[in-house]
This record gives sequence, structure tokens and C-alpha cells, in this order.
Amino acid sequence: MDLKMFQMLEFMNNRLSNIEKNISRIDEKLEFSLSLQRNHLIRIKNGEFIDDANILMGKPYNDLSPQRAFEIFQNPNLDFLILDVSHENFKGRKKLEGSVKIPLEELPRRYAEISSKTTPILVFSEQGLRSIQACELLIKKGFFNLNNVSGGHRFWPSLDENLGPTT
Repeated sequence: MDLKMFQMLEFMNNRLSNIEKNISRIDEKLEFSLSLQRNHLIRIKNGEFIDDANILMGKPYNDLSPQRAFEIFQNPNLDFLILDVSHENFKGRKKLEGSVKIPLEELPRRYAEISSKTTPILVFSEQGLRSIQACELLIKKGFFNLNNVSGGHRFWPSLDENLGPTT
């Protein structure tokens, strides 16, 4: 009889532990969702473009066409940061004027070099794949105003006219 009681208590303890873990996961997801919705509201309030999919699907960053990103780049009235997460040895193009270069492999250690978590960030890479990974990593670090530039350097319009010094 004592063995059955002990087994029953052990079973109940395991179930309670699983329930506590599930509640903790739900709490984390809820907190992230609330933060994301707050960010979307701030972006709307500031007149920034947000794709419908970002709101409806809970997507935490924008995918911008190179043309749209280029319009932002050329607008002197907009405050933004350009983050280039291209591979350290990437020399196929010149450095974008004013960009911060942090290769994706170094971003988990160097993300604190990004001056503001609220300033819009245009994230570039060679072809736009590494920049998706960078956006996902930065979301986990508390950045919400992220814009992946689809196609990256490869499709950047008028590249030669708008670049700063070679890196």
C-alpha cells in the first residue's frame, strides 16, 4: 500500500512539473507577443510601413525589397541604421555608406555595438539569407524595428553611385 501511494505521489509530482514547464513556455510566448504588438503599434504611430503579414501572422521583422530599402537609404529625413552581416571575407561589393559591419558569426557577441534597439535597422547580407538569420537573432536580443533587405547586396539598386569607401 505504501508503494502505491509513493508511486501515485511521484506521478502527480511529474505531472505538476510538466504543467509548470508548460505555463512557463506559454508565459514567454505571451510576453513576446505583447512586446511584438507594442512594437507594431509604435511603428504605426510613427507612420512607418508595416506589411499586413507582420501584423496578421505575428512576423517580427519586415522584408523590404531592395528598391524600398534604397528609398529609405536616400531619404535624409529618416533615421535608420544599416547593418551589414555579410561574411567577413565578402569583397564582392563596396561598403554601403554609414553601415555597421558585423559578420553574422560575430553578431551573438557584438550585438551590443548596435546603438539603439528602437532605431529602424536595415539588415544586409550578400544575398539576403544571412540577414534573415541576423533579424531572427536580434529579435531574441530585444530588437524589434528590423528590416531584412531581400536579395541583399546582389540586388541593391544603383550600387556604384551610392557607396562609400571600399572595405
